[in-house]
Amino acid sequence: MSKDLIQTIYERRSIRKYKDEPVSDEQIDTLLEAAMAAPSASNRKPWKFIVVTERDTLDELAERHPYAKMLHEATLCIAVCGDPGISAAYWVQDCSAATENILLAATALGLGSVWLGVHPRSERVDVVRSVLGIPDAIIPLNLIAIGHPDEEKEARTQFDEENVHRERW
Repeated sequence: MSKDLIQTIYERRSIRKYKDEPVSDEQIDTLLEAAMAAPSASNRKPWKFIVVTERDTLDELAERHPYAKMLHEATLCIAVCGDPGISAAYWVQDCSAATENILLAATALGLGSVWLGVHPRSERVDVVRSVLGIPDAIIPLNLIAIGHPDEEKEARTQFDEENVHRERW
């Protein structure tokens, strides 16, 4: 396994402060390609993505989601949504795998990012659905704030042997 890949995993941290510099279209495409390279149960790919770069929309999300204040500074938000009609049993897992791929790809590109939970909080789902015009059949799982980082955090693993059981509990 590549040491670069492992290092990227350790370097992925929740970044909440951003510079006022746009994320390029090429970088956005790379993030979305990485998302859609995620594993998916029965390869159903129930994910849908909304790319948000308009300042007014970013600011509205920042004001209406209780933990999204950093969207006032971020220049990109990707809303990761799922279609339970495609995969009722595994849409959350599939969209979570896509989300983690976005977070890792952002780190590899030198960008900062943070995962902002939406589902299963109905009040957050309703707000995001309203702001982004999401149809009733689609469920917003999360928002990902992304931008050029204006803070640095040390790489870490958070490994804890107490959480590991070998062979049996």
